[in-house]
Amino acid sequence: MEHLAKLTNWMINDGRRSGDPVKVVSHFCASLIDAGVPLWRANIGQRFANPLLIAWGVVWKPEETETYDVTHEVTLTDSYVGSSFEYILENRKPLHKSLRQLDPKTDHISYLEFAEQGGTDYYATLLYYGDESLHGCTFVTQDPNGFLPQHLEMIEAALPALSCALEPVTMRKSSKGLLRTYLGDGPSEAVWNGTIKRGERTTIEAVVMFCDLRGFTAMSDNATEEQVFEALNGYFDLVVQSVEDHGGDVLKFMGDGILSIFPISDHVGRAEQCRNAARAAQDSLAGLDALNVNRKEAGLPPLDFGVGINVGQVSYGNIGSPGRLDFTVLGGAVNVASRIEGLTKTAGHQILATSAVADAAPELFSSCGPHAIRGLADPMELFTPIDVSH
Repeated sequence: MEHLAKLTNWMINDGRRSGDPVKVVSHFCASLIDAGVPLWRANIGQRFANPLLIAWGVVWKPEETETYDVTHEVTLTDSYVGSSFEYILENRKPLHKSLRQLDPKTDHISYLEFAEQGGTDYYATLLYYGDESLHGCTFVTQDPNGFLPQHLEMIEAALPALSCALEPVTMRKSSKGLLRTYLGDGPSEAVWNGTIKRGERTTIEAVVMFCDLRGFTAMSDNATEEQVFEALNGYFDLVVQSVEDHGGDVLKFMGDGILSIFPISDHVGRAEQCRNAARAAQDSLAGLDALNVNRKEAGLPPLDFGVGINVGQVSYGNIGSPGRLDFTVLGGAVNVASRIEGLTKTAGHQILATSAVADAAPELFSSCGPHAIRGLADPMELFTPIDVSH
């Protein structure tokens, strides 16, 4: 009882305030071992609301402790189906299983793998959070006698303290994950820190990249909803990946349009960010070629899109009513990027950039001549990338 009291006190004070799941789980397992529980491995898994991830967790082993993420797709694979996590969450009760004399034909692969590594006994149980959500944790021992009843009693008695320390971590991780998913890295951090309230705005210098899918209206009229969503997701995947790979932030999806920025700072200058935007645009179009090969094999029409790149001052912030806000970025640089993207349909180039972008990285661009830009009195010379090799 003395070990449990010390563990509980640490969890609800030091552990809860630390916000460090690795530190919390490591201390939890070490304390159980000190109390006589023969732990060899532990996996503390937590579910949360996120459109990209369904869970995250911490795996403890004597030599290391590490975190992991679980996508929604994993729940459809053999690693989850038939596992102890599936069992305890569906049946809402613990599972105690010997790892001796397993049947390779019927027992889950995780049990077989633990047994091959010397595991003798396995225990899976539930964590209960204040919002009534259920989470799972598993424990494995290599002790010849397995887990004795008093060991399982100590584990269960310590779990409320573990929940106390990990629940705020999970809530913060879930909230931050949702913000990042919908706002991008930089804006999500600003919103999380409370530095951007309704009506406030932050002005920065950035390279703006605007992409728009061509023929989307016609495709929407002639394709099934499933085909439309599949096409959009494929297009979004390759653009977002390319932008993020080159240090940019995807701020908004506007129908079939994608608005991204590459912020300019003391650490990343204007020339480098102009190069990064050009490389992201080229990589996106290279990815489109591969995507269209797959679409052709599936009997689907190819996709095409244009890219407009500009650089200048932009302002971003929350706009809307007191009860409903939208995070957006505004400014002349954004408008011009959008309008020159529209010219890609007639200019003969899939990527167009302003002279401000080309002047910052002249080795990457060639002139396409002057073009009339809607809303501007005078024609503007536009450029297209000629070589964005790394």
